[in-house]
Amino acid sequence: MHDMLKRIAILGAGGHGRETAQLIKDINKVSFEWELLGYIDDNEAIHGQVRNGFPVLGPTGILTEDQFKDVYVICGFSDPEGKKRTVARVRELRPNIRFATLIHPTAVYGDENTIGEGTMICAGSIITTNVTLGSHVIINYGCTVGHDCTIEAYAAILPGTNLSGNVTIREGVQTGTGSAVIPGVEVGAYAVVGAGAVVTRALPAHCTAVGVPAKVIK
Repeated sequence: MHDMLKRIAILGAGGHGRETAQLIKDINKVSFEWELLGYIDDNEAIHGQVRNGFPVLGPTGILTEDQFKDVYVICGFSDPEGKKRTVARVRELRPNIRFATLIHPTAVYGDENTIGEGTMICAGSIITTNVTLGSHVIINYGCTVGHDCTIEAYAAILPGTNLSGNVTIREGVQTGTGSAVIPGVEVGAYAVVGAGAVVTRALPAHCTAVGVPAKVIK
């Protein structure tokens, strides 16, 4: 049984990294699938520490070692630009590395959806039907994603976000806790939607929008 498990390491040992470890543990409670080796983090000060039962193994460079040749990885942090840089760095170190895709057992995930590598869907989220999720996306706790939505790579959909049908979330968008986007609206690449904001019209790339209705403040 042990030999059939997929080995995995989490990139990043911060708060979301520990949440990712819990996600993996929750998956294993239902179907024992993963052997979690620990965290990989470039902060030398925490190397060798044990966090929530799993060790901080070392910096990103250790992925070149033979012991990691068959190991899956997943980014355990939400910053889109940092995640894009990390994915590129990991690909440079080990071009054939595999990124895990994780779906919490309590998430509702429609049969007609598509999901990219390195994407995680956390507890209590609902992804309805004909939804396209890009690579390295986070759908955090208790989110709803309506029919025919597209969420592009590196986006971070934070807890309690509600996306109505036919919404387009471009690459690297962050939606704050408790935010909402009404049907058919597009949010431009690397925009930030503030916590509790309600997006009622298209937002440009690289903006920050807050309030009800959401207004661009920078």
